[in-house]
Amino acid sequence: MKNWLNVSDLHDFSIHNLPYGVFMDGDTPSICMAIGDDILNLRKAAALGIFDGLNIDTSVFQSEILNDFISTGKASWSAFRAFIQNALCDENSAIYANREALLTPQEGAKMLLPLHIGDYTDFYSSIEHATNVGKMFRDPANALLPNWRHIPVGYHGRASSIVVSGTDIKRPSGQTLPPDATAPVYGPTKRLDFELEMAFVVGKSTELGDQVSTTDAEDHIFGMTVFNDWSARDIQKWEYVPLGPFLAKNFASTISPWIVTMEALEPFRCESVKQDPEVLPYLKYEGDKNFDINLEVDLTPEGKSAATICKSNFKYMYWNMAQQLAHHTVNGCNINVGDMMASGTISGKDENSYGSMLELCWGGKKDIALNDGETRKFILDGDTITMRAFCENDSVRVGFGESIGKIVG
Repeated sequence: MKNWLNVSDLHDFSIHNLPYGVFMDGDTPSICMAIGDDILNLRKAAALGIFDGLNIDTSVFQSEILNDFISTGKASWSAFRAFIQNALCDENSAIYANREALLTPQEGAKMLLPLHIGDYTDFYSSIEHATNVGKMFRDPANALLPNWRHIPVGYHGRASSIVVSGTDIKRPSGQTLPPDATAPVYGPTKRLDFELEMAFVVGKSTELGDQVSTTDAEDHIFGMTVFNDWSARDIQKWEYVPLGPFLAKNFASTISPWIVTMEALEPFRCESVKQDPEVLPYLKYEGDKNFDINLEVDLTPEGKSAATICKSNFKYMYWNMAQQLAHHTVNGCNINVGDMMASGTISGKDENSYGSMLELCWGGKKDIALNDGETRKFILDGDTITMRAFCENDSVRVGFGESIGKIVG
């Protein structure tokens, strides 16, 4: 699509993407879209009356978060996205006429958390990751627990500690049980890790008692973002029995600032992993429910150059988003607009595609090579973790931006 900004179709934020975010416009949080290297200020455009002809309550663009806009529904999302695409291709449009007031360079812009995230669930849906962890900590011959191939395993996380890319992360402290010790000690984690994940944003609420089918699940999903579920592995090992993750996970998770819509991801649908044994009827689905999303992780020591330590892909997920949402609601659990559902660590079959340092260093037994002869097993103070995601074919690219976090002591 030829646009008057001359943004390439192969740019992360091409006209085929148009992800939503919130940035600080002076002293005002403003809902926006990314187009090329610029930010399109939707709050200002609404104030100028540019959206008055649309069948949408334009007051939603005066909010400081995306939840009100998302609540307008799937038909509104689609119509609004098409309106913006057309306007960016038309030099007679009101957006073109007001382009100097509405466009801000992304470089240097302060991005904010784009949503009110009322609830957050973390799944455990990569069979390669679950198998790797099972081999390290349980029986290599029976790495997966008996329920894993039957249900999308997950747990309820802490929404209050989800932060936007660029936020420094303080190294967490807690109880650990040192090797050969008989009693726990308190102190900073010595095994700080990332988890390479994607997350989807709930776009349609349900009532308590309602179930969402795999057929209807995508009507309840607004879009996706990159998600780093920071993990303190030594704290986790001591605390997770019998109730699962707690302090090892709830200290922080970092998301990219942009929410990419499901409509933008439509050209990148792909077949899901074959599931064996056959799932129960409420988890069955038809069609392609997974997406070909390339994933990368860089580790940058303080003052040094970045090293790419992982390349994976969202298509490796054993349980897809439709199944995750169907399972989440099968007991009648209600969901709300803005809720976030993370995929769990995304690992592939190749060692270079493992989505956590725990796997890359195989529980501390191997060194992870960086640049200039440096190595890591786990994350040190001063290290920065950068995650990025993008879809790409011969003619179109759709990117998610970056999830960046620096560890401070």
